[in-house]
Amino acid sequence: YSAPPKVSDEYILTQWGRLKRAINEIQQNQPLSEKLEELYQVCQNLCHQKKAAFLYEKLEVECRNHVVLEKEKLERDAFFDEPFLITLNDCWTRYCSQMHLIRSIFLYLDRTFALHTSGMMTSWDMGLSIFNKFLMTSTEIRKKALSGILNAIEKERFLSTWINSMPQVLKSLLRMYSDLGIYLNGFERPFLEATTLIYRGAASERIANMEIQDYLLYVEERLLKEKERCLLYLDEKTRRPLIELVEHELVKKHAKALLEKGFESLVNTNARADLSRLYILLERVGELELLRAFFGFYTKRVGLQIVTNQNKDCTMVQDLLNFKEKLDLILDTSFQKNEGFSNTLKDSFESFLNIRQHKPAEMIAKYIDSKLRSTSKISESEVDAFLDQSLVLFRFVQGKDVFEAFYKRDLAKRLLLNKSVSLNVEKSFISKLKAECGPGFTSKLEGMFKDMNISRELMDAFHQSKKYKDTCKDTELHVSVLTQGFWPAYRPSDARLPPQMMEYQDLFKDFYHKRYRGRHLIWQSSLGYCVLKGYFPKGNKELVVSLYQAIILFLFNDAQTHPLRLSYLDIFKATNIEKPELDRALASLTHGKTQILLKYPNNPQINSTDLFAVNEEFTAPLLRIKTNAVQLEESVEDNAITTEKVFQDRQYQVDAAIVRIMKFRKTLGHTELINELLEQLKFPMKATDLKKRIESLIDRDYLERDKSDGNMYNYLA
Repeated sequence: YSAPPKVSDEYILTQWGRLKRAINEIQQNQPLSEKLEELYQVCQNLCHQKKAAFLYEKLEVECRNHVVLEKEKLERDAFFDEPFLITLNDCWTRYCSQMHLIRSIFLYLDRTFALHTSGMMTSWDMGLSIFNKFLMTSTEIRKKALSGILNAIEKERFLSTWINSMPQVLKSLLRMYSDLGIYLNGFERPFLEATTLIYRGAASERIANMEIQDYLLYVEERLLKEKERCLLYLDEKTRRPLIELVEHELVKKHAKALLEKGFESLVNTNARADLSRLYILLERVGELELLRAFFGFYTKRVGLQIVTNQNKDCTMVQDLLNFKEKLDLILDTSFQKNEGFSNTLKDSFESFLNIRQHKPAEMIAKYIDSKLRSTSKISESEVDAFLDQSLVLFRFVQGKDVFEAFYKRDLAKRLLLNKSVSLNVEKSFISKLKAECGPGFTSKLEGMFKDMNISRELMDAFHQSKKYKDTCKDTELHVSVLTQGFWPAYRPSDARLPPQMMEYQDLFKDFYHKRYRGRHLIWQSSLGYCVLKGYFPKGNKELVVSLYQAIILFLFNDAQTHPLRLSYLDIFKATNIEKPELDRALASLTHGKTQILLKYPNNPQINSTDLFAVNEEFTAPLLRIKTNAVQLEESVEDNAITTEKVFQDRQYQVDAAIVRIMKFRKTLGHTELINELLEQLKFPMKATDLKKRIESLIDRDYLERDKSDGNMYNYLA
């Protein structure tokens, strides 16, 4: 190849003059006097003449001179804020358009010279560098630009009033900051600092003056607006620090104050949408543990109020179920079924439910009894749902032996008095208890049902016997034979039965002893009941009464004594019923829903000087009258006896556990023995009570203290 012919300097200057004229026309927004293709060819020819460096230097000078002029115009501009931003943006957009045209002319220079020379920028990058160096380094321009942008954003944030074109202007200017490489220091950091101050002041003021629901909506709205702002004109990389900043100032710094101010009110009013909003916000700032702590504290405090309010013991379980249902709904819908919150709820219920030792277990058993009675007027499916809910509370109770004792006592009444809503539901619930606590927990309960089945078969055989048919022609006798170890313990009764009843009782006794030789029957009268026919002047009735009530009424059956009054002492001597039971029976006959007997004087209190007579004016709309509800009622004495029986059983279990452990270990320290007992026992016990049982076993020569170390125990074989 031959070298290109040399050209004169005059030719070079002439050709550059053509390019310079084109540059000036572009910068002054005038039409080009030559075509772009011709100008491109001029640039190419000069590059071939090895004048690329000359061209690059001349181009840089022209761009610099133009930017300096633009800077001077902007510095003389008297406008501020939005008008100034519009002027600056116009300058920037014009400059970019101009540089696009200039780059198209000098594209060959970029390809053959700038891109192949180390440290050299393309014409476009050079133009941006010049704009930044000679215009945006102006303190006045940068200050007015930043102030204008921040003021415009603040106005849009809180007043929503600005020039319609301002979003496009801001987007263009912030793109300029990014293109010039000054976005972080020139805008983002000052912007975030200003935003911090704005929301810091807003948070303090609004938390003090707003309800928590309104504040949460405000925070949610602010976050949404800031996200929209990022999409509208801010750079994408600003989104994360901006949102984190707003969350920090509005939520994280005030998380505890927010919860202290309004968490309880949100839960009390069941504001699940607001609680969900609170959960999401605190989750985003890493404060869920604080929310969980408040949730646990609230649950314990309210639950403790329910459990310890002795005036509302009768509604304790229903109140707890309602409380649990509300919190479960909040957990599912507001707290996103968070496992940590679920565990906190369980721990809180277990904590406050065992504050009153045996009372919650007792009330759960009574609540279940109220649902399983035939008087509870609800369907089997509804009963089953109630039982499942009760079982949830039962799981939290540590004293399950207390529940078992009261449940067994109530179950006995339902079975013996035929008051159960459904035997299938009863058996289903016992199956659930068995799944929860094991077969040992329900073995006696299952034995009670077995006894009832055997008793029914036994009564079928008894009713088919010849002696029964010959003797009990106008009377039906039903006897339930119970295994003593399965059923609650009842105090023996020496009540004196009428001769006719004694005859029927002896008849069954003979039948039973012939069928089962060697067995001994103990008659329990407290849960017996009768259906009597009553002949009253105003109509005949069938009376469903307890056995004690029946014995009393039979005293008035003699026509000769009918018009007479019987004294309390006469009735007591004739029936030999214990005074507490006699008082309850007389009170139900004289001051119950139906007054079969009249009492003199007529007041609710039963005294030894009272007189009683048949109510000649007795009448009732129904043929069959039930007055034996007194048998289902629970007296204070019954509750005390049941509780005492539980504590006695616990002592036996503790003694057995101590002996079992010591028999295996032979020698053991006091602390180790106490720890093993607490692990093995299924009910709560204090260390002081365990120590008393250890002392009792030492006194009975099951254990001894080690002679060399008083804290060690030895097992005595």
